[in-house]
Amino acid sequence: MSVSTHNLSDSAFVDYVADALASLLGIEGVALGGSRAQGAHRPTSDWDFGLYYRGAFDPDSVRRLGWPGELSDLGGWGRVFNGGGAVTLDGRTIDIHYRDLALIDTIHEDACRGVFTIEPLLFHQAGLPSYILLAELGVNTILRGPLPQWAYPEALRKSAPEIWWHHADLTLYYAKEGHARRGRVAQCAGLLSAAACHTAHAILAHRGEWVTNEKRLLSKAGLGEIDGIVARPGTEPESLLRASDDARTLLTTAARAEGIATGPPSVE
Repeated sequence: MSVSTHNLSDSAFVDYVADALASLLGIEGVALGGSRAQGAHRPTSDWDFGLYYRGAFDPDSVRRLGWPGELSDLGGWGRVFNGGGAVTLDGRTIDIHYRDLALIDTIHEDACRGVFTIEPLLFHQAGLPSYILLAELGVNTILRGPLPQWAYPEALRKSAPEIWWHHADLTLYYAKEGHARRGRVAQCAGLLSAAACHTAHAILAHRGEWVTNEKRLLSKAGLGEIDGIVARPGTEPESLLRASDDARTLLTTAARAEGIATGPPSVE
């Protein structure tokens, strides 16, 4: 665009970008997300902007703003995180995320019945819960438009912990029996880490606490000790089995401390 933003303060830059995005056809709202919205950013952190649309929206309208970078088409990142990309504006990196309000309405209706899906997404070990779109609206800063915000649905608090723990339980089992006993270091360590992420989701759901990604998932759930377990398994089956047992003890204890019913391992 013709206007330079080099000398704009952070708040003025946010206003400038929000105005530009909100002017696009089909956009009903714009929100600031990520570390910038939560006050956890560093000077070099990028800027996350959610574009909330209803009905027709053409990503080419964002491209025509002339900001260098790459943007996907709608659906480029899957059903829930349905596209976006990264652009730059006068040296500042902007992450743009498309958000479909009609889909969000459906996800909210499902969540109020305790129903959700878990979608595969790159860089997310535990997968992406559909209700993450509700979480974004719950913690992000709404800049433009009357976007909805909801409290954590009580039905979701009741249903999600059991589902997430079941995933953690089975993942722990296969980490031990499928990989540790055979000395498969990478697979075992990867599944122990994934099980910790499943457990963290269970804990945070039980608390009714929104989470928008996996970056601080383990620390928010108080599962930082899993780092030491995953870091020291060694390469022999005996040490991998010990790490698997230690991970199960840690995660089961943490889940039970929150009041989550774990029961015996699902597979013996």
